[in-house]
Amino acid sequence: MASTGTGGDQLGLAHRQVRELTPGYFALVMASGIISVGMRLGGHITVSVLLLAVCATAFVVLVVLNVWRLIGHRDAVAEDFLDPARGFGFFTFIAGGNVLGVRLAMDGHIGVAAALAGVGFAAWLFLGYVIPWTAVLGRAERPVLTKANGTWFIWVVAGQSVATSAATLQPAMPALRDALAVVAVFSWSVSLFLYAAVGIMVSLRLLLFELRPTDLTPPYWVAMGASAITVLAGARIVEMVDTPMVEATRGLVAGVSVSIWAFGTWLIPVLVAAGWWRHRTHRVPLRYEPSLWSMVFPMGMYAVAATYLSRADDLPLVGVVGAVGIWAAFAVWSLVLAAMVVTATRAGTGYAERRSDASSY
Repeated sequence: MASTGTGGDQLGLAHRQVRELTPGYFALVMASGIISVGMRLGGHITVSVLLLAVCATAFVVLVVLNVWRLIGHRDAVAEDFLDPARGFGFFTFIAGGNVLGVRLAMDGHIGVAAALAGVGFAAWLFLGYVIPWTAVLGRAERPVLTKANGTWFIWVVAGQSVATSAATLQPAMPALRDALAVVAVFSWSVSLFLYAAVGIMVSLRLLLFELRPTDLTPPYWVAMGASAITVLAGARIVEMVDTPMVEATRGLVAGVSVSIWAFGTWLIPVLVAAGWWRHRTHRVPLRYEPSLWSMVFPMGMYAVAATYLSRADDLPLVGVVGAVGIWAAFAVWSLVLAAMVVTATRAGTGYAERRSDASSY
């Protein structure tokens, strides 16, 4: 009987998993980070620190894995850039880094938060032009709308994460207050229009083409998450230190943010009903997949946005929604994390067993 070494099996499994790594896995960072922010706002420091540790560790690990993938599996990365169904997942890197930076800024780590914000802003400007071209406009295949899905809303989330990060740092960096105010309002405004554009494109896909139960994947929850982070960014802009840009837009941003929050709230029953139709009516199995983190993040973001909006516009009832919602988000986060660990363990065990069987005679 011949056998392969355990080290060789593990390396083979690692190479396969890195090659197949979805570009949207930074949603794990986004989900962990935003719930950490919510717990910090609610005074639940221990839970918040635990979530921050998960968020930071996941961010570092995913950066390393993506660099490995870029070097060792460049063809797979190129395929993702050209795929309208996966390409927009790269925007989770921007949002994940900015959410982590915002949480670190709450603990006074302004330098690290500023560095993450700078990287996020540069990546947003670059990917914001590249991905729509490579994944959508530059494709010969038509109609591209058949591939539109909830991940497209992550484009909006990335831009609003830039706005949130800039607005968070603005009071703490006096020398850059004017510049950060411009960045915050600029990215918030651009992302608001992108939200409308993406909403139209995804709606057309749902209305004009066949809709199968398997098509309604968890990333459709990002439609609500995009509205929630728009509200959060708007609330942070309202709270910024006065500059000419802030004074010119504060009233408008505050009013629009309340309206967007109402729309995001209206979306929740729609998304729950879609999930029921998918899993209960049509019996699509509910099992772990990386895109589930794209459902957890909007839940946490909605709660945090409600908390900030209640403080910025003096809406105590909205604050109650945020306080309750953050624990609901944490419960779902815990379930998805447990499912991820179990799935990864089973995948590793199954791969080793298959390699052992293949080498036996």
